[in-house]
Amino acid sequence: MANQPPPSTTAIIGPQYCAPATHSIDLIVIREKFSYNFTIKDLNDNVVFIVKSSPEVFLATREDRFLYDANGNPILNLRTSLLAADDNWKAYRGESKEPKDLIFTRMPSEYMQIRTKLNVFLANNNEVCDFTVKADFSGQSWKVLIGRSDNVIAQINRKPRALFSREKFMVTVCPNIDYAFIVALTVTLTSSTRKSSIF
Repeated sequence: MANQPPPSTTAIIGPQYCAPATHSIDLIVIREKFSYNFTIKDLNDNVVFIVKSSPEVFLATREDRFLYDANGNPILNLRTSLLAADDNWKAYRGESKEPKDLIFTRMPSEYMQIRTKLNVFLANNNEVCDFTVKADFSGQSWKVLIGRSDNVIAQINRKPRALFSREKFMVTVCPNIDYAFIVALTVTLTSSTRKSSIF
């Protein structure tokens, strides 16, 4: 993967989730059938994370996707409004939904865009985005970039699938980059059928 990031560690969720300085990390993100629960594994089939979505509730106004480590410890809560058409997601530490625990916000760069480009703002920043997620023309592959630069820190590819098979993403995270953060971004690329979305 070209345009490697600078050697300094980029920890968004926590330094314990940063890829080693010597090599990238490859992960497989698998969405379970007929749900928005995910299992995240390494290439040796070891479970690294799991994601559990809030149960479907009639007339619910919010959806939460909770990211846990392999032991079931909560890492963050990804939350979106089911009433808005803007496909914004907010990530909170642990299982919180309090503003003081906000880690980052992920939103489209333009309202109702056709070509997918997402901006990521860390907490307390609402000016220039800290990261950008850009899709290719097919909308099946994304690059995660530092700010508005061409500096790639992760690659996300949605694998082709047969009807009713499980949705899979192949994720490559560059050295020193927080792979929990990249996984969190990945699971927001599959939008709930409970809301209208650009995806």
